[in-house]
Amino acid sequence: MNVTEFRALMRRALARWVSIGGVAAMALLLGCHSPLFERERAPGGFSSGGLAAVTAAMQDAVDRGEVGGIVTLIYRHGAVAQVNAVGWQDEARTIPMARNSIFRIASMTKPITSVAALILLEEGLFELDDPIDRWLPELADRKVLRDPTAALDSGVPASRPIQVIDLLTHRSGIVTPRNAAGPLRDALTEADANNAAGYDPWMEWIGALPLAHEPGSTFNYGNSLDVLGIFVERVSGMRLPDFLHKRIFEPLGMEDTAFWVPPEKRSRAARLQSLGRVPASWIPSLESVPGFPSGAGGLYSTVDDYLKFTRMLLGQGALGDVRVLDRVTVEAMTTDRLTPEQRTGLPFGGPEGYWRGHGFGLGVAIKDDAFVDTPELGIASVGAFGWPGVFGTWWEADPEQDMILIFMVPGGDAKPARWAFQGTAYRAIED
Repeated sequence: MNVTEFRALMRRALARWVSIGGVAAMALLLGCHSPLFERERAPGGFSSGGLAAVTAAMQDAVDRGEVGGIVTLIYRHGAVAQVNAVGWQDEARTIPMARNSIFRIASMTKPITSVAALILLEEGLFELDDPIDRWLPELADRKVLRDPTAALDSGVPASRPIQVIDLLTHRSGIVTPRNAAGPLRDALTEADANNAAGYDPWMEWIGALPLAHEPGSTFNYGNSLDVLGIFVERVSGMRLPDFLHKRIFEPLGMEDTAFWVPPEKRSRAARLQSLGRVPASWIPSLESVPGFPSGAGGLYSTVDDYLKFTRMLLGQGALGDVRVLDRVTVEAMTTDRLTPEQRTGLPFGGPEGYWRGHGFGLGVAIKDDAFVDTPELGIASVGAFGWPGVFGTWWEADPEQDMILIFMVPGGDAKPARWAFQGTAYRAIED
């Protein structure tokens, strides 16, 4: 990105931020680029005034009631430049947000599950185009609904089996209830509401249902990554929580990332808020180990733990002396895998809609146009990658800027605050 492009990106960041109501912090942001504002350089190549504007924007979001509390982290050029913890971790108990607050990260679990599968790929246990039937026989001999609203027994044989890459790219035809229609939506809702019985009963339930579309034909977000987590378990011969702990969390030092919060850490768990838009089955209980550790959305983590994971990816598979993936595997993971035809399925289809400006690799979205603000990556540079969670959490890694942004909230109307965070962070860059 040249200087002209970067300046244009910053103008768009400011315009987007102002449009969502960051009035109080806007004055500070403008001030930090005036001659009257101290231009002291901060770690990571930021201006100290610019980073102060990030803090002000986050406090403004809490003050406006968009979210109850926020923790943000900015990492650049090998250093943590800033961490903000504002608002409440648990307002009812008057516990303030803290840097080590633990969040349900929801779909930020998906990139971790994807890395787990890619570890097994590197070990030669399967190829990306292998049919999954060998490990997941419940999903063999699939049928597909030609009409997404039709009766469940109207499916016709699929043109090919589901492949491993279909799970990593949400092209399997196994979707979340909200992305299905008619009787299939109802059946998927019932299956997800009863998944506490464990992986095997859920797989039998899903295996009895038709697919929403032909395998490999269409990106349709959702339950593919739950299936991928079960695939990892069956290929590795280890329970998914154990595999993630042994192969990812322990090597990287992610001490607070797991599928549940043990009693001794629950005082740090951020209280979920404003959850009327998600099904009750998605809302976790802190009281017991889950019977269905969801590879799509079941993990808890902290900003510092997730930073270790994202630094590993930004480091092309390595964090310090610890290598989790080969460089070429990370390159494959962060390369767009979707054809134009695979981007046409509802509710994501349309050349000017969801896919304008970004694509999707193996478990992460990838920015491919610097001049488009995208739904998942905003104003990030070309080549940036990341993914959000339904409760408002979000992250991106921007190789061009050598930067990682992590945004953690416990629910609420988080998107305005997310984009205010991203916009002020990019505008604070001085080098």
